[in-house]
Amino acid sequence: MIIQMEENNLEINIKDILFLLFGSILAGLIAKIPSFFGLIEDEYYAKNISFIIAPILVMFFAWKKELNSKKLVFPAITIIASVLYINLLPSVESNNSIILACMHLPIFLWSVVGYTFIGGNLKDSTQRINYLKFNGDLLVMCALLVLAGGLFSGITLGLFNLIDVKIEQFYFNYVVIMGLSTVPLIATYLVFTNPSLVNKISPIIAKLFTPFVFITLLTFLITLLFTGKNIYSDRNFLLIFNALLIGAMAIILFSVTEATKNKLNKISLIILLMLSILTIIVNGIALSAIVFRLTEFGVTPNRVAVLGSNLLIFINLILVSVKLFQVVSRKEPVEMVGVVIANFIPYYSFWAFLVAFLFPILFQYK
Repeated sequence: MIIQMEENNLEINIKDILFLLFGSILAGLIAKIPSFFGLIEDEYYAKNISFIIAPILVMFFAWKKELNSKKLVFPAITIIASVLYINLLPSVESNNSIILACMHLPIFLWSVVGYTFIGGNLKDSTQRINYLKFNGDLLVMCALLVLAGGLFSGITLGLFNLIDVKIEQFYFNYVVIMGLSTVPLIATYLVFTNPSLVNKISPIIAKLFTPFVFITLLTFLITLLFTGKNIYSDRNFLLIFNALLIGAMAIILFSVTEATKNKLNKISLIILLMLSILTIIVNGIALSAIVFRLTEFGVTPNRVAVLGSNLLIFINLILVSVKLFQVVSRKEPVEMVGVVIANFIPYYSFWAFLVAFLFPILFQYK
């Protein structure tokens, strides 16, 4: 049975509703495990945040893509093994290698979810590009749902405060936590089954933010030269510098994947090319600072992890820039840029796997 809403072309399948209810309850229960069993919340969420939603998304895509049991063996075994592994590690505390494992495990599991999204066909570049596009739309939908939920929560708490009934603690412990845990699932369903809901918003965001990020990054680099800030000795500055790099890289990826489904004019492509070249320069500065700190202060899990990530981004950016130049020169179609990015996903996934599963052992849980 399907319910149709003609105004926004939204189709709601009764079976989908049942799955959403099941998935939402399951995600909420997983999120509330610390309360049920008296666990330390910070420790639990640091290690298990990705398991609140990743297994449910795997089930959702496996169902929608009608995957056979053979193609479900890999994601099922991987998730079960990951749950056991991360929870058998020593306490997080200030343990750098384990903190890194907790940070990189969600990235690795993101690729496992992607495996089910592409139907287990690892050679299909088109489906990989579709997965990247899907993630861009998913971020937009999640942001909209969180904003709507925040507005609803503000109104709800305000109404109860008017009658002097304090529900803040109960509301946060149950409604907010369980609500946030279901946002990725609901957003996934809406984007997957009704892509027209956000496919007009994502291109606008890409077009607006690309020039702004370029101007900001260029201004930052010029200011950096004049201030003479030494990023080689300032660890905190280097961390912020890398965060800036990752943000710029995310904008490039988002813009490029949008360009493959919504043709950009030449000016937009040139701005995107300049942003990618500028980001390469920023990445080169960050890499030199990381290498300096490695040679000067020794090897640590954080430095090796950041070095590996930056090298991957650096290589990926060069390949993207070359392809963008070819697109601007009208030697290649814009879709080829998406192929370059899609073909690089396994390398990010493999690095995330190494950091999550091997770093704690290699660095002896330090």
